[in-house]
Amino acid sequence: MSMSKHLNRIGLLGAVSLAAVATQAQAGGYAAWEGSAEGMGRANAGEGASQGAGGLWWNPAAVAGGRPQVSLNLHQRFMSSRMTDAGSTITRPIPPAGLTLPVGGRAQVDDAVSDATLPDFSAAFPIFGGLTAGVAVTHPFHLATNVPADSWTRYDTLRNRIDVTSVQGGLAAPVTSWLDIGAAIEAQHMTAYLDTASPNLNPAAADGVQRLNGKGWDYGWTLGAQAHDGPLRVGLSYRSAVKHRLKGRILLSGLQAPLDGANFQAPARAQLSTPWSLTAAARWQASPALTLDAQLVRSGWAKYDKVDVSFANVSGSLVQGYRNSTSAAVGADYALSSEWTVRGGVQYDQTPSPDALRDPGSPDADRWVYAAGATRAVGERAKLNAALSYSRYSRAPFHDPNVFYAGTPAQTTVPLVGAYQAHSLTVSLGLDVGF
Repeated sequence: MSMSKHLNRIGLLGAVSLAAVATQAQAGGYAAWEGSAEGMGRANAGEGASQGAGGLWWNPAAVAGGRPQVSLNLHQRFMSSRMTDAGSTITRPIPPAGLTLPVGGRAQVDDAVSDATLPDFSAAFPIFGGLTAGVAVTHPFHLATNVPADSWTRYDTLRNRIDVTSVQGGLAAPVTSWLDIGAAIEAQHMTAYLDTASPNLNPAAADGVQRLNGKGWDYGWTLGAQAHDGPLRVGLSYRSAVKHRLKGRILLSGLQAPLDGANFQAPARAQLSTPWSLTAAARWQASPALTLDAQLVRSGWAKYDKVDVSFANVSGSLVQGYRNSTSAAVGADYALSSEWTVRGGVQYDQTPSPDALRDPGSPDADRWVYAAGATRAVGERAKLNAALSYSRYSRAPFHDPNVFYAGTPAQTTVPLVGAYQAHSLTVSLGLDVGF
């Protein structure tokens, strides 16, 4: 393999790996599990055991035996984040022993993670008997990050975005007087792009740039059940992992001699998996006015163990090192009257990204979520929901041992080290209408 072809391979693999791991600043990897505004008001506690169209994404059994219903929801997330350098360096192969310098650039980057607007739609349509069809359109995975070109993070991320739209259709039915079941097929469309800097060998030269984009449809499934006995309803659901196959293009430009032979563009493919999830939830009507809620979610982020990439007749795999994670939430609803219900909840959400591999393109951390909300009934068939949730993220370290042009005389190492901290506020509005 020629040096220029080898440089192409290393540069492109780096870009694809960054695009695959780039995540929204939140725990739970790059998940964005805002569903119904009602559920957000209790930090999603009890959603897997809730009834109606608003609970479809969590559990397809939620609409068994129900009436026609539509649920419309809109979530606006406001992010505040900070990424701080803690001694990142760059070592170029300059004789006699290499030249190591500070990576330079802005040592503190504020609000690189963009705000997000996340709509949600779901509907249920009875077919016959207790058999009900359900459809849900959600955005379960999302990110948007923009970093200045002179940031200390530039060799990991300049600009990235990933959006997943989920379209889920399924059936649900009661099978006994106390048990409902449901099943659904899910289509996920992923769109992603990433820009990142590539160093030239001359420290005085401007950086080169890698650009990647890709998209594709892929498929999974969900099974769910809800058992109910008097005031207690328990839900259990399993959502499969989805293996995504992205097709797009990749570009490497701006490299100067002797690396200029590596500048080119080509079609590219990448394969990665979004996680499976197992949800257990319960809702207990402790009194005519008070309902207590709980939920536990185990997410199979270990499926995201590597990213397989290919382009120009070369291929490779990149280790990601994510681990399975757990989220737990408790909450309560209280009916003030036949028209007004208030609620609140607390959630702990664990990050799947390990400290030893976390990078500025993956600004993820454990978080606590505190939520409150209310419902206003409008007649007998409609209700308006509103919620406000605040997320406080733990301070998390970055450790990103980048190597450019590995295995060639031009090998350049850029170990990025730093820290990340953030908090966010999400406003949710929803309308549920029965027919």
